[in-house]
Amino acid sequence: MINKPRVKIPDQIRKGEIIQIKTLVAHEMENGLRRDQAGKVIPRKIINRFTCSFNGKPVFACDLEPALAANPYLVFSVRVDESGVFNFTWTDDDGTVITAEEKAITL
Repeated sequence: MINKPRVKIPDQIRKGEIIQIKTLVAHEMENGLRRDQAGKVIPRKIINRFTCSFNGKPVFACDLEPALAANPYLVFSVRVDESGVFNFTWTDDDGTVITAEEKAITL
């Protein structure tokens, strides 16, 4: 079962302000190099892509690699010129997609 991602944006945003967004998603991020107790390789299973859009326009994206720790925590900055909706997407090796949405209201 996939837990709901945690996203933190400021409660109050002034028009044109650069804000910091923090995201955390629960994921084991297995790199495919470890072995289980029987000696079999544990298959790779990582989140390999993260994207963030605001009002349908991409504002941040990154590719993640196997060396990243479990439960990836990402922090990035975005300039907000209007009220709208942030959409966050984490994509796994097997095609699993985890999404979250947060509203941003400017003053």
